[in-house]
Amino acid sequence: MIAFLCGLVIQVETGSCVIDVNGVGYLVAASTRTLAALPNPPEKARVLIETVVREDAILLYGFMESAEREWFRLLTSVQGVGAKVALGILSTLSPGELVAAISTADKASLTRAPGVGGRLADRILTELRDKAGKMPGGGGGVIIPAAATPGGGIEADALMALAGLGFRRSEAVPVVRRLLDERGGDATLDTVLRDSLKELAR
Repeated sequence: MIAFLCGLVIQVETGSCVIDVNGVGYLVAASTRTLAALPNPPEKARVLIETVVREDAILLYGFMESAEREWFRLLTSVQGVGAKVALGILSTLSPGELVAAISTADKASLTRAPGVGGRLADRILTELRDKAGKMPGGGGGVIIPAAATPGGGIEADALMALAGLGFRRSEAVPVVRRLLDERGGDATLDTVLRDSLKELAR
């Protein structure tokens, strides 16, 4: 069982990264929060690991903080919440926001996460209601409302995602707009969001 990896960050992509440990490259899936906190390649990083062994694969999931890893373990204990959905939830809500959302039965916050519909959100709230208060909050439990942004498009989607991750609109808007201007027609939601997270997380 791998507890953590300490090595060079070789590559960061949407949803995963590659860590080189003594010449062996480990593919690690992670939330956007963890990926944004990684140093730029090829710098050294220490990433906490949750190892999932299946019949056809050994999968590694990485976390920059133990609170996020503990929440990953708890979320995946709920029927219907696989690793991909759990990472989607952790990309949308911080550990502190999860504590607050589940403690207050805030279904709307949970359904902001990709792959979480109303029924699954109800199951998460029901099964984890008595456990959330004992979980680590990761430094804050303020829930950011997912207010709709006028205009739609990549800018609106990126701003909404960043708001869900706890960034203020006033600090996110100039970064997102500058990245959109720089990329022009080549801009995608994934690239704008990833680069915005890297810049805002500094």
